[in-house]
Amino acid sequence: MKAINTATGTVSPDKLGVTLMHEHLLIGWAGWELDCSVPKFDRKAALKNCVEQLKELRDLGLSTFVDPCPMDIGRDVTFAAEVAAATGVNIVCATGLYKEDLGNTPYFKQRSVEEITEVYVTEITKGIGDTGIKAGIIKCATGKGQITPYEEMCLRAAARAHRRTGVPITTHTEEGTMGREQLDIFASEGVDLNHVIIGHSCGSADLKYHTDMLDRGSFLGFDRFGLDFVHPDRLRLAALIGLLGIGFERQIVLSHDSVACWLGRGLEITPQVARLVENWKPTHVFKNIVPALRKAGVAQEKIDTMLVENPRRYFQA
Repeated sequence: MKAINTATGTVSPDKLGVTLMHEHLLIGWAGWELDCSVPKFDRKAALKNCVEQLKELRDLGLSTFVDPCPMDIGRDVTFAAEVAAATGVNIVCATGLYKEDLGNTPYFKQRSVEEITEVYVTEITKGIGDTGIKAGIIKCATGKGQITPYEEMCLRAAARAHRRTGVPITTHTEEGTMGREQLDIFASEGVDLNHVIIGHSCGSADLKYHTDMLDRGSFLGFDRFGLDFVHPDRLRLAALIGLLGIGFERQIVLSHDSVACWLGRGLEITPQVARLVENWKPTHVFKNIVPALRKAGVAQEKIDTMLVENPRRYFQA
């Protein structure tokens, strides 16, 4: 049983416990540090906020928090290690690069697939920078309705790093598009699709889109609960309950894609949008979504499968 890299050491898959598979402590869009018109980032206050959030999650039963922040949008693994040490929650950090329109890509656009692969492998096997903290997951991303040549290069690098290290892959998709195409690229590189999560698949209500990917063995991330302005929770729940009803509980993981703290400016939240993100917080699954599933007749065994068993199997080599 292969040990999983976390911010504070390694943990065996059977010790992951209840796991949220896609959350963020910090996000900062590339260039945030150049914006002198906003208050300087208060690291101490951010750390306090994150510790409080994870203690609340821990008290709700959480054991592991996967933060797949890629290297180019504010990843801070030392910060993650401090939060993990203060809370006792396992935090899994990522290597990888974000989608082209929002990632900090000029340097990596000049690199080859092989060079990017080597970066990923180094961060998994030797550590991130001089921190000694090793990545436990590989992140890649695509935009809406297309995969750019740069994004394809990053997907192929993720695939090759996975094959060399056994560390699994998780992805970002936009508005329920390009998940099938991501799998095509991974398959062409010889990836075991049982160790791939197609993230934000709940952004689509198209069950054919979902089953096309599930039938190939991948996991789907129903991992944006609470982001109603992107896609309403009632449609996420409808699709999820339908898929659970036909036996796909062993291939779905749950989360929110929440952001505890922003580096620089965060999302521009209008009063209209604010009402649609009231539940966009990492307690929402435990406090609202799980009760809604139970009310719909979903057995506790299936809920436990999504929150405990599936993360464990996903990480197992």
